[in-house]
Amino acid sequence: MYLEHAARLFLQLSVILVVCRLAGWVGRRWLGQTQVVSEMVAGVLLGPSFFGLLAPAAQHWLFPRQLAVVVGGEVAAVAHPSMVVLYALSQLGLVLYMFLVGLELDLGLLRGGARGAVTISAAGIVAPLLLGAALGLLLAGRDDLFRTGIAPAVAALFLGASLAITAFPMLARILYERGLARSRLGTLTLTAGSLDDAVAWCLLAVVLAVVDAVPARALLTIGGGALFAALLLGPGRALLARRLGRRGDGGLGAAGMVEVLLVLFGAAWIADLIGIYAVFGAFVAGVAMPRGALVAAVRERTELLTTTLLLPVFFVFSGLNTRIGLLDTARAWGLVGLVVALAILGKGVACAAAARFAGESWRDAATIGVLMNARGLMELILLDIGLAAGLITPTLFTVLVLMAVVTTLMASPLFHWIAGAARPVAIPPAPQ
Repeated sequence: MYLEHAARLFLQLSVILVVCRLAGWVGRRWLGQTQVVSEMVAGVLLGPSFFGLLAPAAQHWLFPRQLAVVVGGEVAAVAHPSMVVLYALSQLGLVLYMFLVGLELDLGLLRGGARGAVTISAAGIVAPLLLGAALGLLLAGRDDLFRTGIAPAVAALFLGASLAITAFPMLARILYERGLARSRLGTLTLTAGSLDDAVAWCLLAVVLAVVDAVPARALLTIGGGALFAALLLGPGRALLARRLGRRGDGGLGAAGMVEVLLVLFGAAWIADLIGIYAVFGAFVAGVAMPRGALVAAVRERTELLTTTLLLPVFFVFSGLNTRIGLLDTARAWGLVGLVVALAILGKGVACAAAARFAGESWRDAATIGVLMNARGLMELILLDIGLAAGLITPTLFTVLVLMAVVTTLMASPLFHWIAGAARPVAIPPAPQ
């Protein structure tokens, strides 16, 4: 049995790699999309929404979702071991990726960001939060979208956070490629995007803390999360600087890499124990790492495997949970259109208007709005957590995934159309 599951895993990984690379090639060559955006689409294509329609038997054999077992004389359905393994690999990829995002976060940029970033950030949080909350209150009683018994306030906060998230890593990548990261436009957008994502993740932490309506647990999660972040970014960061700072010349050997991984996985475990999920701990661990050559050395040793293998596994696993067939009525597709419209209005239009109000030209304001409107991988991470926690149903998961795909697909073509065809600037690899 073990050999059978191992053989299936190797085939699954081979198919995932081939499809994701093909999607990336098509996306770059004809659609002007980045690799990571194309992989989002590839994940949906390998799921029941496309592969499952073309060849249902083959899709079910390659990615079996459930296994029938006999318990006490009765047949019960449990998660198939193949999916358990894929899920574990996808979570490992997420933890490593969020660690890389934390490594890339420039705290100096946040401290020295232009004044207008506060206005843009506030618009990019308040507008989508209000629109998402209003929609959440409207939909809270629907058992086909939310878990039975979910409080309207929790539904409102989750939808608000879903609309407020920004694809910060993709935003940063586009700006770096165009040589705009340190420009006025780049500073404004990166700072606003960082602040918006920080607030959105805090909102998600609050939602997860109160979802079971246990005040003590909510206090433990919120208070424990704040204490954990304060300790790791305060004395923990100073300790890491003393411990790992001597490797600032980039001479990170096996022993040093083990220390870094222990910090990463320890932070992820503690975050899960507190109740704020491993991705939060991984991100904070990345931010806490001493800057300099150490960051480049760690990134060099972890980034390629993460972005070429483990992250595509996450996209495919999310695609397996995306079942467009659940949207089988005009009402359901109307909800998709409404969510997409609210997402664009609350994030793209609001941020563009705020940038214009802050004194930016219409062209720069539109560019900022387009970039801030993309949700990308960060949205999928948020939705994956919501689905795993039993907060939302596969139907609402599918609706929000489609919103993430549409707003992300819009970003690159619109950015290049608005900003013009300036020649990209060659840069070192960075998280996608």
